[in-house]
Amino acid sequence: MRLLLIEDDPELCHELASKLAQQGFAVDSAQTGVDGAYMGESEPHDIIILDLGLPDVPGLDILAQWRRKNIATPVLILTARGAWHEKVEGFRAGADDYLTKPFHFEELLVRLQALIRRASGVAGANIVIGNLQLDEESQSAIWDDAQAGLRHIELTGIEFRLLRYMMLHPKRVFSATHLVEHVYDFNDEKESNVIEVYVSRLRKKLAKEVICTRRGQGYYLDPDALQARP
Repeated sequence: MRLLLIEDDPELCHELASKLAQQGFAVDSAQTGVDGAYMGESEPHDIIILDLGLPDVPGLDILAQWRRKNIATPVLILTARGAWHEKVEGFRAGADDYLTKPFHFEELLVRLQALIRRASGVAGANIVIGNLQLDEESQSAIWDDAQAGLRHIELTGIEFRLLRYMMLHPKRVFSATHLVEHVYDFNDEKESNVIEVYVSRLRKKLAKEVICTRRGQGYYLDPDALQARP
């Protein structure tokens, strides 16, 4: 999942970006309101972390502007402003969640994961389709086979990002370009066939029929291939 972090404290911005990348996010970051507002409008992010006390443009103004332009990306406000009326203002401006500083990273992480699941229509605490469950903590997958039992599937960072994105959007067909935009950040070097390579690797680790190709359109995850077989 691709995440935009808008935070004006250079040290905190770098620390959070590093930790979030370790947790399977493709992270773009901005330290000014102007840059953050532009990136939020021009790049296809799956979730945004927004500080309110930015040096040039108030964070609430940026958020309100996004919502006026029908940008529906989930936004978590991360700020030192913790008064109840400030939280109310944040939600009224269009925030989806609100976390005050100081904070524990683990709480930020689970809030982000919950927002992403809800945005994709996943009601449970885990991403599960049929026999396949994604373990976000270990960035791996678990295959629960009635005959063979539990099988733990190790995933590389990009494999995890790609599988998570496709499990959150089963049956939806995505072009390779679209998938690249959601599993890599802005500064990553991407080769033209990179998605084809990682789709091939996932098929070997899961089953070739789990991720299907629709000629001329792209790839989709077939939930029927993940159902229990008699």
